[in-house]
Amino acid sequence: MGLFDRLRGDGGPRVAFFGIDGVPYSLLADHEEEFENLAAIADEGSAGAIDSIVPPESSACWPSLTTGVNPGETGVYGFQDREVGSYDTYVPMGRDVQATRVWDRIEAEDRRATVMNVPVTFPPQRDVQRMVSGFLSPSVEKAAYPDELRDYLEGIDYRIDVNAKLGHDADKSEFIEDAHETLERRFEAFKHYIQEDDWDLFFGVFMTTDRVNHFLFKDYEQDGEYREEFIEFYRTVDDYLGELRELLADDVTMMVASDHGFTSLEYEVHLNEWLAREGWLSYDDEDHEELGDIADETTAYSLIPGRFYLNLEGREPRGSVPESEYEEVRAELRAELERLEGPDGNPVADRVVTGEDAFRGDHDDIAPDLVVIPNHGFDLKAGFKGDSEVFGVGPRNGMHSFDNATLYVDNPDVRIEDADLFDIAPTILSLMDIEYDRTEFDGRSLV
Repeated sequence: MGLFDRLRGDGGPRVAFFGIDGVPYSLLADHEEEFENLAAIADEGSAGAIDSIVPPESSACWPSLTTGVNPGETGVYGFQDREVGSYDTYVPMGRDVQATRVWDRIEAEDRRATVMNVPVTFPPQRDVQRMVSGFLSPSVEKAAYPDELRDYLEGIDYRIDVNAKLGHDADKSEFIEDAHETLERRFEAFKHYIQEDDWDLFFGVFMTTDRVNHFLFKDYEQDGEYREEFIEFYRTVDDYLGELRELLADDVTMMVASDHGFTSLEYEVHLNEWLAREGWLSYDDEDHEELGDIADETTAYSLIPGRFYLNLEGREPRGSVPESEYEEVRAELRAELERLEGPDGNPVADRVVTGEDAFRGDHDDIAPDLVVIPNHGFDLKAGFKGDSEVFGVGPRNGMHSFDNATLYVDNPDVRIEDADLFDIAPTILSLMDIEYDRTEFDGRSLV
């Protein structure tokens, strides 16, 4: 480090955070000889596995990671959320995040933040130094601010995301090539702005790791056809992180973290189909495809990933469950979910969490009543079009996990034992010597 002098005046210690979406710590720790740059951070600083959040889904995880609070405060529970007092659903975007992002705290201290490719940040904020939004952004043109950033990114053919549809092909060669090209463009952009050295917080996310894991993780864990291509992709990730580390000035602490873990996928579990077969869910007619199509007599429904809602009187527009029966009905549903087994005889649920145990805050009015944290191998699906089977196999062979997320910090004073995603934001602030009210966070500083 220290190859580039800082272009700004003294403003306190700085942090460069690099997200590696969906990367399990065990993958990196078990292959230190392959991933020597991350191994060096572990040797010279701190590293370990951390827990994700409930539910461990990227659209909920990144708002929580970047704010340090649970979905009851961020207002984002997953890829699809329900409108208050309605059966209408929507895909949460950046403006739906109700809690204060860590980079907003940085900017409030008259320090600068460069934010690149973080999921659930579209449209880009105009009150930070520069930002290109990540996952769910429609285009680089619309996702980047200011114009200088947009022009640079378009000039290098920057990509917000890999073409995940290529992963559905039996031959993964084109998908793997696209993943490498997307990763290379991301690295080129990160490198460019790391070298600008005009920021106090650099916050960038490599999303492509999650995509590769979804389509190749079982090949890695079970010595499949594309195992070597999987390892080679991660060698490249490690090389890029090593190059970025070498470019950082001496006053910068490097952090590398994932938002959840990953494991092999054996079965997709279509939970609304299961609810329908068990008598919990029904539809008005055969032509159904969305939440609003459920019948009045429906008792419960599900949204991804593994979120369950009772059709409650006074909360849902056509609620069928009286409030006086809420606890009894919820307990019955919880017990049935805990008994649910897959075709292999293994329980689908590792545990079933109540909404009040998982969520708290000013925006818990759309919190689910129950959340299933699945056992490894079971990927929880929803949808209202109907499925022919409860258990199925899709094009993906990897799935998210609550446990085994990743955290590396280039600082030996950081203690990672018993850490989780909520600890990252306050840790960044501590590393930057920025004061904050500890009660504002669900996590704690690890310094």
